[in-house]
Parts: sequence; C-alpha cells; structure tokens
Amino acid sequence: MDTLNIAILGCGTVGGGIAKIITEINNELSIRAKTNIVLKNIVELCPEKAAERFNIPLNLFCGGGKDLTGDEANQYIKEIISSKEIDLVVETIGGKSDFVYNLCLEILNSGKHLVTANKALLAERGKAIFEAAEKNNVKIGFEAAVCGAIPIIKTIQEGLTGDLIQSVSGIMNGTSNYILTQMQNEKLEFNDALKMAQESGYAEADPLLDINGGDAGHKLTLLIKLAFGVDVSKEDLYISGIQDITKEDIDFASEIDAKIKLICYAKKVNGVIYATVRPMLVKNSNFLSEVNGTTNAVRINNKYSGIHFLVGKGAGSTETAMSIVSDIVFIARYGDKIQNIPAKQVCNLANPGQFVFSYLITFHTGNLPGTTGFIATAIGNQGINIETVSHNRHSGEKAVFSVATTPCTFGQVENAIKEIRNQKPGMLLSEPKIMPILY
Repeated sequence: MDTLNIAILGCGTVGGGIAKIITEINNELSIRAKTNIVLKNIVELCPEKAAERFNIPLNLFCGGGKDLTGDEANQYIKEIISSKEIDLVVETIGGKSDFVYNLCLEILNSGKHLVTANKALLAERGKAIFEAAEKNNVKIGFEAAVCGAIPIIKTIQEGLTGDLIQSVSGIMNGTSNYILTQMQNEKLEFNDALKMAQESGYAEADPLLDINGGDAGHKLTLLIKLAFGVDVSKEDLYISGIQDITKEDIDFASEIDAKIKLICYAKKVNGVIYATVRPMLVKNSNFLSEVNGTTNAVRINNKYSGIHFLVGKGAGSTETAMSIVSDIVFIARYGDKIQNIPAKQVCNLANPGQFVFSYLITFHTGNLPGTTGFIATAIGNQGINIETVSHNRHSGEKAVFSVATTPCTFGQVENAIKEIRNQKPGMLLSEPKIMPILY
C-alpha cells in the first residue's frame, strides 16, 4: 500500500479538527483511501494549547511542541514546501492576503496537492491557483470552502455529471440564518438578534462579512464556477445583506405566508446567468423556509433529474474538518483521475434590472389620503400586476405598507418608484425596500 504524507498549516478550530479526525480514525481512512494516510507535521504557533484542546500528540508539531515565533513558523513552512517527503499540504491559515495567496502557489508549484477551506481566496484569486495546479499536475481539494459539512462540491463535480444544472440556490451562511431565525421566532430587532448570535458563538466580534452577504457571495461564486463552468468574481454579483432587515419586514413577510432568508441564487437561461445574494421572502410552501438556525441548505435544479436538496451544518470544527479529510482521502485514492475543473468560459451575467421575480415593495410615506391608490397606479403603469397590498401601519404623520407583485423585472419596479418620485416628490419618506419572493 502506498503512503500519502500530510502537513497541516495552522491548528486552530479547523486545523485541530482535521488532526483530531486523522489521528482518531486513521486505520479506517487508510482503508478507504487504499493508501496509508500519515500526518507528518503540523505548524502552529501555540502547539501545547492546540494539543490539549484536540487531543493531538505533541510530537506531530514542528519544533517539538514548543511555542513558535512567526519567523520560526515561516521557516518550518518553507521546509515543508521544499521537502520531498510531504505529498499534500492542508492550508487552514485563511484569508486572501498576498502571504496566503503566494503560499498556496508555492505549495502547488512544489508538486504538492493542496486542500483548503479558504473560500475568499479561491473566489477572488482562484484563477491563478487552479492554473498552477493544472500546470504541476497536482490537485486542489476545497469541499469545505462551501457549506462546511455538506458535500456540495463533490455532488456537482461527481454526482451530477450526467445532468445539466439549471439553477443553484439556497441558504449558505449560518450566522445570517441564525439572526433571521431569532428575529422571526423571538420577535427581535436586528441588533438584538445579532448580539444573541455573538453571545452564542455563532457570530464573530466583527460580523460584517456574514451580515453584508460577502461570505455567502464567496460561496455562490465558487458554485457558479463549478455548476456553469464560467469565470466569475464576487464583484460581478449583485449582493446585499441582512443588516437593514427590521421586525416590520418580518411582519410583512408573515402576512404573505413567508419568511425572510438570505438567499444565494444563480440561474442559467439561454446562456445568460442570473446571480444574486440578497434577502428574499421564501414562501412557507418552499422547503428553504423551514431551514432555521445555523443550518445550511442548497437547492439544485437539474434538466433531467429535477430538484435536489442538500442540508447540513455549514460550519464547526469537526464538521468543516470532515470535508477536508474527505478531500484528502479522495486525492489519496483517485489521484490523477481527479479533474480540478477550473472555470474557463467567459461569464455572461444578466443585469440586475433584468431579474424576474415576484417582489415585495415596502413604502414609508406621509399619512395622507390617496397615497396607497396613487402608488398602486404607478406600479400598474409599468405593466406590473399587484398580488396583495398590506394593511397600513400608522404612526402619527407617517405610514408604512407593502405591495406584493406578480412576476416582473427589477427594472420595472425601479421605474415605478421613479415615477412616484417624479410625480409626488415628497410622498416617499425613504427609499422603498424591494425584496424578491421565492416560491
């Protein structure tokens, strides 16, 4: 039986989980891989702390288990990259800095396989990384980069190769989903739900990438590359987050039998890709409406086999680590038979104004007679049919209400709002909130 020697760079939450799994079930992994999987080295600044936390033998750490300086850690990393003994390197440092980017290129250019959960790096700077892997005939494993423990990458790359994917959508950020779930179930405002998420360990001290849609955007970018084979970056997508969602929005959603979720959405129609990350009102008849807390769920719609749902934990130490270990086993077993499948086609993305959905539009206006009728007429003037109009909420001289439309383009909705502003400049007290409705 052959041997695959592994080094792990970083032994925090994910790196420690990887080492824990490999050391605890090494025999089973080696049998599945038909190769002896051997963890040779771990580079970590504070090894004693990591060893105690994850029950890892200290002798696996570079430096014999003593704390390392940054310079010492970098020297050990260089030795690993230049070593002919190491076959595969797991990068768990994270981030998209020049240091991590160049490190990944050096690993691949040294003829070693790379496994990483680094979605930001692959989504924004992945083109050169995949090209380096192809050039050096080595493989990149990145299952853990999208939705943690859910095997979405292998499902697309392997399980659905006999089909044509027409759309990919879902809930791909556990922090935002937890916050929205608490707002829905506990009737909280956004800041209170965010504080609860931070106190529960589900949100970082700086939660910006989770709540502004950035993290979900990285994940959708990777899925678009895989599902449609096109070269797309996060900056190409229309992305908005949940930070402006209010208890009032949650109430309006309930009125139309829906819940608000941060949805990743990509659909290919006649060669054009409609892609966005934004809050949507998911009808209660849609399975995604019942995906709560930190759970992730991906919905794939195929031409021949129809709709598939993949549901599971999108983060966590051993959950994410499991996906990385699966990549290691997969590379060990199949080696040269694996295709990295870098995206090569030029991406043809639709303008957001072309997106066709039913929409819920929320208006804040003065409390004046005839306001609802005038706004409804302006919407109708753009060829938009109205499904329902909510009850007005009155507060002194102000009123708020929502209008649910039948399917139309986002551009039609924007034109209706322009007409309202042009004809009644003082009617709208704030920019109307527009959210797609997902059936």
